[in-house]
Amino acid sequence: MKEQIGQTAGAIWKVLQTKDKLALSQVPKAINEKESLAFQAVGWLAREDKIEFRTEGKTTYVTLAVTERRKV
Repeated sequence: MKEQIGQTAGAIWKVLQTKDKLALSQVPKAINEKESLAFQAVGWLAREDKIEFRTEGKTTYVTLAVTERRKV
């Protein structure tokens, strides 16, 4: 299971390379994955400080952390 979460985290990271931000609710659809696995992967990335969260109005967005944007 850990390997699957890690692979999903990698897929999310790659999507965020091409987008400024992605609505948290759209992450599963963006990587064509089940919500539960996608959100576990988001947690993985957050724990590793690879993503940041921003709230605009009622929507929460995920973006690559500043340190990760330099790697792009």
